[in-house]
Amino acid sequence: MIEIYAVGGYNHIGKNCTAIKVDDEAVIVDLGIDLENYISLTNDNNLVKINRDNLIKAGAIPDISILEKIKDKVKGIVIGHAHLDHLGAAPHVANEFDAPIIGTPFTIEVLKSILKDDKIDISNELKILNSNSYLKLTKNIAIEFIHVTHSTPQTALVAIHTKYGVVLYANDFKLDPSPILGKPPNLKRIKEIGKKNVVALIVESTYANHAKKMPSESVAREMLRDVLLGTENKNNLIIVTTFASHLARLKSIIEFGKKLGRKVVFMGRSLAKYTKAGENAGLVSFSKDAEIVMYGKQIERKLKKVDRERGKYLLVVTGHQGEHKSVLYRIATGEFKFKLYHEDNVVFSCITIPTKTNIANREALENELKHMGVRIFKDIHQSGHAAREDLRDFLNFVKPKNIFPAHGDKIMKKALAELANEMGYDNVFLLNDGDKKRI
Repeated sequence: MIEIYAVGGYNHIGKNCTAIKVDDEAVIVDLGIDLENYISLTNDNNLVKINRDNLIKAGAIPDISILEKIKDKVKGIVIGHAHLDHLGAAPHVANEFDAPIIGTPFTIEVLKSILKDDKIDISNELKILNSNSYLKLTKNIAIEFIHVTHSTPQTALVAIHTKYGVVLYANDFKLDPSPILGKPPNLKRIKEIGKKNVVALIVESTYANHAKKMPSESVAREMLRDVLLGTENKNNLIIVTTFASHLARLKSIIEFGKKLGRKVVFMGRSLAKYTKAGENAGLVSFSKDAEIVMYGKQIERKLKKVDRERGKYLLVVTGHQGEHKSVLYRIATGEFKFKLYHEDNVVFSCITIPTKTNIANREALENELKHMGVRIFKDIHQSGHAAREDLRDFLNFVKPKNIFPAHGDKIMKKALAELANEMGYDNVFLLNDGDKKRI
C-alpha cells in the first residue's frame, strides 16, 4: 500500500514537502520554506533564535504534524535540488526524524553552508547521491536521482522504487536541450521509467497554464549578451542582479563581463554562499574570474574603489526582488553612500516573483532607480520551470497511473489537471496541504 502525504507546496508555491509511505516505511521528499513568510517573520536575521513552532505557525516552514504518526517510519529525507523552497526547512525540522538527508553534491554543499552560517547543528547524516545514480535505502525502497535541468545545478527527478511500482517526484524541472551549465536532461532514463509501472507522479504545475515550451537557458544567455554587449555603456557602471543559486546565469554574466574588459565583482552573502557551494562541488571556479565581497563594510570599501573607475566594473549584486537588506536596495536608498549616475545600467536578469511583498519591494526599488536616471533592463530571463507543452511531453514519456499536481496554487493545479484530462488521464488528484491519499 502506498500513501501520499501532501505536507506543503500544494496550496501555493513554497515550503515544498511530500511524504510517501510504502507499507510500514516512509520517505520525505523536500523540506522547503515559504520565502515570503520566512523573511517576514525573521526579517532576514539569524534564525537560530526562532523555534520550529513559531516558524510553522507563521507559515514559514511545512506543518509536519501530519507526519506525527509515521515519524518513526521515515527512512530517508530526499532533497531534489538546492532552492530554499525545497531545502530551507531542513535545518529546522530534519532533527525530528531519525533518517539521513540525501541530495546531490551541490545540494548538500548548500545545506552545509546554511547550517554553518546559521550555527545550527542537526544529527542527520548528510548523504550524497550523484545524478543518474541509485541508492538502496531499505530492503523494500530504493531511491534514484534522474538528472534534469532547472535554474540551479544538479537538480534531480526523484524516483522511489517499490514493489508496487515507481513513485516519481518531479518538482522542479524543465526540458532544456541546451543548458549553459551541466548536461541536458536524461530523457533516455525518463522514458525508460515510463516503460515501468509509474504508480504515482507528483509534478509541478507552476506554468501549466502557459501554452508554450519554456525556452532554453541559452535563450536567456543571448538576451544577456544583447543587453550587455549591444548597449552603449562604455563609461557607465553596469550592475546585474539575478538569483544567487542560478550558477549558469552567473557563468554567462562573468563571461560577458570579461568580454567587456570589466572587473567582475560579486556583492552579497547569498552570492558568496552559492558560489562557494558550487566550487566545493566542482561545478564552477568563479573566484578565479570574479572578486567576491560578502559583508557590508567590505562592500562599502569596495564601492569607494569602484566609484573612481566606474566604467571598468561590472557588479553582480543581491536584490533582484527588491529585498530591503540586499546590496542593490542599500545602494539605491543611499545606505552605502554610493551614488548611481544618469545612464548607469541596472540589469534585472530575473522575473519578479508574483507575491504582494515582492511586487511592492520591486516597485519601490525601481522607483528609486528611476529617480536617479539610471537605465533599467527588466526580465532578462527564462524560467527554469516546465510550461504546458513541456508537461505534455513529460506525461507522454512517463505514462503515470495517478497524477498529483503540486508546486502551485489552485489555478495552476487545475490547469495541469485539465491538460492531463485532455490527454486521457482520469486519476488526477488535487490535494491541499495536510491531505493524504492512498493509492
